[in-house]
Amino acid sequence: ENAQRALARSGSEGQRRMLELHGGGSAYSQGRDARTLEVAPNLWSGVGLVRGGAGTALVGSHEEVADRIAEYAALGLDHFVLSGYPHLEEAYRFGEGVRPILERRGLVTPRNRSAADLSGSTAFLSAAR
Repeated sequence: ENAQRALARSGSEGQRRMLELHGGGSAYSQGRDARTLEVAPNLWSGVGLVRGGAGTALVGSHEEVADRIAEYAALGLDHFVLSGYPHLEEAYRFGEGVRPILERRGLVTPRNRSAADLSGSTAFLSAAR
């Protein structure tokens, strides 16, 4: 409730849209299931209840998260800002579980490429669209 009050004072259009998307957590605060904050398959708006900014969370199995990323890539998105909570543990989960699936599908550069080729990041392949 405190976080929502603070976020409601923001002048950010993205923040306003997030509040609209999850209703300020009204359904959840009325004792409903956290799934009421799922706005699309595997896309959860609940993270916006306590964190500022226009952010949603990809949730589900490794395969389901890879499916959603593939859908975004098919729409033309080729850069993603991915984070998780706790940060380090989620980075390992993504790297060990989701990234290999995306590699097999040809959506990210294989790990055996040199560090200079990748500039230290996961490179999404535009040809995979």
